[in-house]
Amino acid sequence: MAGMTRWLEETGGTRGPEYAERFRRLAEQGAAMHGEADFVTRLLPSGSVLDAGCGIGRIAVELARRGYEVVGVDNDTSMLDVAREHDLAWVDADLATLDLGRTFDLVLCAGNVVVYLAPGTEAAVLERLTAHLGPGGLLVSGWRTDRLSRAAYDVLTAGAGLEQVARFSGWSGEPWTEDADWCVAVDRAR
Repeated sequence: MAGMTRWLEETGGTRGPEYAERFRRLAEQGAAMHGEADFVTRLLPSGSVLDAGCGIGRIAVELARRGYEVVGVDNDTSMLDVAREHDLAWVDADLATLDLGRTFDLVLCAGNVVVYLAPGTEAAVLERLTAHLGPGGLLVSGWRTDRLSRAAYDVLTAGAGLEQVARFSGWSGEPWTEDADWCVAVDRAR
């Protein structure tokens, strides 16, 4: 059974407009806004992507602009309200019980999704996300290592039956180092 996610507990589920404004300001200041989409493009030049924990849809919208078939899922209504300003498939659902009845070439969990899950649901979420991957499909996750260690995540992916492909220290593909404060993990469905 899914519980309240750490995200909803910490934010109250009201941060959508604030996030949209934050990223608008960053873009105005010239910040590189599409590192996650660039990373996905290097792994998968085209195909279908499930943006799990899509938030305001920033990455999903960019991937769709690049020609990917994208579905975004989140359980924060304030985030989805912002995302729905764009004409894509948006689903309000808990990742621990997610069942879209289809598979994708790649499932993306960017922006600390794995550390904001409901306590105790991490294994169930990884299993549900794996169930949404076609054979050889990739699960790509990025998170701060001060809230979840790489080793703990590796146990979760192994438990979900995924094969480890690579670990990086950032979305630009920086090599993994044990003291990295960020991990980007790539795993493959068998």
